[in-house]
Amino acid sequence: MSKNVRGKVVVITGAARGIGAGLARDLSAKGAKVALVGLEVDELTRVAAECGQDAGAWEADVTSWDDLEKATTAIAERYGRIDAVVANAGIAATGFTRSIDRAAFERVINVDLLGVWRTVRVALPHLVEAKGYAMLVSSAAAIIHIPGNAAYSAAKAGVEAFANSLRAEVRHLGVDVGVVHPTWIATDMVNTADEHPVFGKLRGAAGGLVSKTYPLSVAVDLMSAGLARRARVVHVPGWVGVAKLFRALLPRVVELYARKIMPGADRAALEDIEKRGAAESSMVGPGAKAAAQRERAL
Repeated sequence: MSKNVRGKVVVITGAARGIGAGLARDLSAKGAKVALVGLEVDELTRVAAECGQDAGAWEADVTSWDDLEKATTAIAERYGRIDAVVANAGIAATGFTRSIDRAAFERVINVDLLGVWRTVRVALPHLVEAKGYAMLVSSAAAIIHIPGNAAYSAAKAGVEAFANSLRAEVRHLGVDVGVVHPTWIATDMVNTADEHPVFGKLRGAAGGLVSKTYPLSVAVDLMSAGLARRARVVHVPGWVGVAKLFRALLPRVVELYARKIMPGADRAALEDIEKRGAAESSMVGPGAKAAAQRERAL
């Protein structure tokens, strides 16, 4: 997009809160026409209003083909084109594989990985026509696989792999594909995870860069710049890219650390489930609650 988003139509999923909402505000301030897609319609509408008259909000669940097709068609009809799609919608669940709520685990895969696939598939005809850009939001969790985060790590690693294959498939059509790897960013999802009686303590105890939380502006600034230049990859922040160089060694490092913390953490997780129930113990963030509510309503 020639390092200038002015006048470009950018669709952002998961835009009611966090990175999606922050990116929408930033891009609209730079002259883009942003189309916000997601659940939590009141929040979505409020963010769209903050983005000005060229912004719009469409309620849609990324687990629903019908929702995405209707929203994408409506967006294309309103703006006449779609220049970029940011497949950002994502939720989290926390818990160890042997005790995490099964529905919560599978919901993360459905939203964070399959939701990205559905978003891209529905948007691709418009991106091909516009010779546009797809930005897929993965995570540092695709690189560093910590205990209690198996569903999220699996989904985000899948997003990275999907982006790499997709890039090779559509480059000849004039479509560029980028993948984003944010670490812990100060969003409602991360803040809620930090309040978890078991897993919040585990993350805080890890120390160093892997447990540091960065301001939302760090992610928004880097992603906005990456979108403008149609970046192949965006690391949030830069050290995540360095971690990739040691990808083969990181699982062993995590395993050695886990030997010290897992016995106590496993007991604490089972006690929390006994106290609050598996579903509540596994729930992280308002986005996950909205996804669960939508799932129950269908």
